[in-house]
Amino acid sequence: MYTAAYWIEHLQLQQHVEGGWYCEVYKAAQAINLHGNKQERSAATHIYFLLQQQEFSALHRIASDELWHFYAGTALTVYEITVEGELIEHILGNDPANNEQHFCVIKAGSWFGAKTTGEGGYALVGCTVAPGFDFADFELAERANLLNLYPQYRQLIEMLTR
Repeated sequence: MYTAAYWIEHLQLQQHVEGGWYCEVYKAAQAINLHGNKQERSAATHIYFLLQQQEFSALHRIASDELWHFYAGTALTVYEITVEGELIEHILGNDPANNEQHFCVIKAGSWFGAKTTGEGGYALVGCTVAPGFDFADFELAERANLLNLYPQYRQLIEMLTR
């Protein structure tokens, strides 16, 4: 049984601005034109991402779809507020009897964040973004703005913003 500290050291993870730990492990050599405005992006990127039980991934959004893959640890819930304002809770983990799945997709433009939901200390996942991730496309949520847009999700927004 591995610990969060083991994975942080073994995978050389660094702290992420949204919370948790990460390391980019893949960036496609092919570049594509993003949104027809002559911004080039890698065709795809992939990171390892780890959240410890006391940490959370703050609500944020990006300009591309993000594919989440579960690897190890306890269950993780990825909370998604879609462009249409629907709340979807994706539960990643190894126990299908508890409605856990190994994979989910967060659509481009959705607000999303994550938190471990099981016992076990950490969750290790992978995140693939296509077109590839670039911090220029990353927007960290401001609590007051999201509360104005989605007052029905107050508890979630307060839990997943700083």
